[in-house]
Formats: sequence, structure tokens, C-alpha cells
Amino acid sequence: MTELQTTARPRRPRPKAVTLTDAAAARVKAIMAKAEQPYVGLRVGVKNGGCAGQEYTFAYAEAVEPLDEVVEDKGVTILIDPKAVLFLIGTEIDYETSKLASKFVFRNPNETDACGCGESVTIIPAKG
Repeated sequence: MTELQTTARPRRPRPKAVTLTDAAAARVKAIMAKAEQPYVGLRVGVKNGGCAGQEYTFAYAEAVEPLDEVVEDKGVTILIDPKAVLFLIGTEIDYETSKLASKFVFRNPNETDACGCGESVTIIPAKG
């Protein structure tokens, strides 16, 4: 046995880039159950657009791409495009229902601004 093997410590689990609340996980499971075909998970990302500069995206994922960040949380598989990971680190996705609307809500510590309508945000990449 080498010195490295004798002193190596077990690796601790890596923190999840994105987490889901119970309500968000339940809603995603319900949506996925009604999908027209089986999908491997939900693709979450960020794209340029909106009055604040960026928008969150959701889509069915047909396959895991080689560089995707794969997150398993509460029985849901989330795939994150590698270009979006730094913008989403630490984000909690919730699902809220009010009298007038039902929607997914992103609680992202990397957001620096949001537009008045709530459809777009400004996000800076997470540091370190």
C-alpha cells in the first residue's frame, strides 16, 4: 500500500448545485408523469433575454449530455448545462400557488437584480 492510500480520507459528498423544495419536486414529478414520452430528467438553465438580461429555462431532457451537471434531489433528476452551472450554484427551486397564479420560483443567491414583471433577472457567476 502506498503512503497516499494509507492517508487518503473518504471524500465528502459534493454539495448540490441546485435543490428543490418538496412542492417543486412534487410538481416536477406530476409534470413528468404526464409527459408524452419518458424523459431522463428536467433540464434547467439560463439564457440571455428579458429586460433584466437573463431568464431561467426549463425543458424535458431526452438524454444526459457529456458535460451536464446531474443533480438528484427528492426523486427528481435535474440536468444543468455546463455554461449555466456557475449562475445557478446555491439555487433553491420552489413551486408556489396563489389565488391568481402557480409558478416555479428560483431563489438564487447569485441574482443581483430582477425586472418588475418577474420574468427576467440579472445573475453573476458564483465565486470560488
